[in-house]
Amino acid sequence: MPSPGASLERHFSRIEHSRTADEVVQQIESLILEGVLRTGDRLPGERELARQFDVSRPILRDALKALEARGLLSTRPGGGTHVADIIGQLFTKPVADLISTHRKAVADYLEYRREIEGVAAEYAARRATPEDLALLDRIMARMDEAHRTGDFDDEAEIDVEFHHAICECAHNILLLHTLRSCYRLLSEGVFQNRLLVFTVPGAREALLAQHRAIHTAVKAGDPAGARQAAMDHMTYVERSMAEAERSGDWQRVSRLRLRQRSEAGDGEPARRRS
Repeated sequence: MPSPGASLERHFSRIEHSRTADEVVQQIESLILEGVLRTGDRLPGERELARQFDVSRPILRDALKALEARGLLSTRPGGGTHVADIIGQLFTKPVADLISTHRKAVADYLEYRREIEGVAAEYAARRATPEDLALLDRIMARMDEAHRTGDFDDEAEIDVEFHHAICECAHNILLLHTLRSCYRLLSEGVFQNRLLVFTVPGAREALLAQHRAIHTAVKAGDPAGARQAAMDHMTYVERSMAEAERSGDWQRVSRLRLRQRSEAGDGEPARRRS
């Protein structure tokens, strides 16, 4: 298994000029802001990191302490230095709890995502690099495989990963971090009914086709097509969730009606035929 330094080495560059701790801080901050370094990523060891930056270890220590004081890095005893969890802080726990208990919040969430996902897909079609597209290809292949095997949970997780990758392709820092906070609500189960969509007949096939349409438009460099495909996808998700919830409500009412009549001895007189 490669060391943390091996996978991250290409991201860090030597510090030029005065080689101050501030320059190290700025470079690591940029990597976090741009989404290159993600929550939980482990930085290389102190000696290796100092070598990659070409700075002394005292300078590196000062930089890491400054980043930790700002809440961007965290040090785990015996576990090294990791990128701190800053994404979830966009939604405080009280707000997340409030969202999870009010149905209107789900509609507002989907409405917001429809617009912002459209913008992200449009920018992705304009700005995606060959490396971005290669990653998107791999995610799409995994989505195809999850669909083939019928793994609902895996398919739902890859769905989030796909949208996350589209956002990264957009190369817009605010879009990236705002949408990451939205996806965090999904991954933490704030919207427990996200799997409801899969209960709608034909939904899995429709969702896969929609993701392929977004993927195709982004790869083709078609901004308008990518935006429309992303918005159409979110509109479908919104309608499917509403349909699934209505179906669930109907089933609940039917069960209550059956129980009520059973307890009453089914004494309601039969309706006369006309």
